[in-house]
Amino acid sequence: KTAYEIYQCDWSSDVCSSDLKVTLDARIAIVAASTVDCMKKGRSLAGRYFQYGLLTLIVHLAASCSDSPPPPPPPSNMAAAASNPLSTQVRADRKLIVAFGDSLYAGYNLDPGKGLAPMLEKSLAAGGLQAEVVNAGVSGDTSAAGLARLAFTIDGLPRKPDLMLVGLGGNDMLRGLDPSATRDNLNAILKETQKRKIRVMLTGMLASPNMGRDYATAFNSIYPDLARQYGLPLYPFLLDGVIGHRAMLLPDGIHPNDQGVNLIAARLAPIVSKELQP
Repeated sequence: KTAYEIYQCDWSSDVCSSDLKVTLDARIAIVAASTVDCMKKGRSLAGRYFQYGLLTLIVHLAASCSDSPPPPPPPSNMAAAASNPLSTQVRADRKLIVAFGDSLYAGYNLDPGKGLAPMLEKSLAAGGLQAEVVNAGVSGDTSAAGLARLAFTIDGLPRKPDLMLVGLGGNDMLRGLDPSATRDNLNAILKETQKRKIRVMLTGMLASPNMGRDYATAFNSIYPDLARQYGLPLYPFLLDGVIGHRAMLLPDGIHPNDQGVNLIAARLAPIVSKELQP
């Protein structure tokens, strides 16, 4: 089985049960007690993805279980989004690609030039495709926040992009937002890009097992369903091959480091190149 398939069927722990009705403190205690077993499982692929579930739950549990609305992105991210640094000239002989997503696109906690956009640009060049990949990722963005800035982002480009990568929804999942709302927001994004005749490639996300079966079923189907509906290429799980590998992750255990981003970019590059063929 692929990592994608293993992740989807890794429901061996009671922590993952959607029927588990306990208080927030109790859930945290369950996760903490399970962490040691999780680390022991880490040598197996399924165990690494289960570890991802525990890590994401520990980091984001308060937000994902809260009835209050999620906090906005940090001020620096909002300023970055508002400053519109995308209005730069692109050489006529280069393809223009826009990476429109959240922290996984933005290069969270990485040095300049080490995020997904510049590394994808390098991977494409190594394969013979000259392109400029614009970083339109904003850390903390939900699908709703992405939809809100979509038109502003596109209108600020020097010309219509040859391809737009769309990777949103991970923060929706981590905050426990309704998958139907995520689906609606992504659908609206794709409708707008279709209206503007912009080619799109989707990069998907998978729900942490700790969100429960029902949530995962609703969330995980969003990306393949929309890809089929709009006839789009889909990279099913952006963190495939990275999650669970400590050498490829930042200390938070969720975001990729330089090495992890390099792997993601190397895997995306052939798919992106194929989409840009005449």
